[in-house]
Amino acid sequence: MWAFLFKAVQAFADAEGRITWDISVDSTIARAHQHAAGARRDGHQQAEPPGGVQDEPDDHALGRSRGGWTTKIHLACEQARKTLSLVLTAGQRGDSPQFTAVLDGIAVPRLGPGRARTRPDTVRAD
Repeated sequence: MWAFLFKAVQAFADAEGRITWDISVDSTIARAHQHAAGARRDGHQQAEPPGGVQDEPDDHALGRSRGGWTTKIHLACEQARKTLSLVLTAGQRGDSPQFTAVLDGIAVPRLGPGRARTRPDTVRAD
């Protein structure tokens, strides 16, 4: 439902000319809470091994980095700070390999007939 609402807001903004197609791509890291590792205080009550022993599932977007358990948020936004694409990865993932995934996630639907717009005019990234 959230993805549907997000796309609907983008479509109306684009129809009114409120989206500039000069895109900036960057990422930031969010540190996960200590309980994200999955371990209990009482080790004898732990049903499965605590986090760090096995690989975290891909859909959790948690990973080990220098700061502990972290999530990396890769974002593409236009110059008026409207989000166009968002990719979540584990914290140890690099920015460069996610660049194409973030750009591929841009798809602003049209209110009338026609395909969604996917190509920006310019792209800035660090």
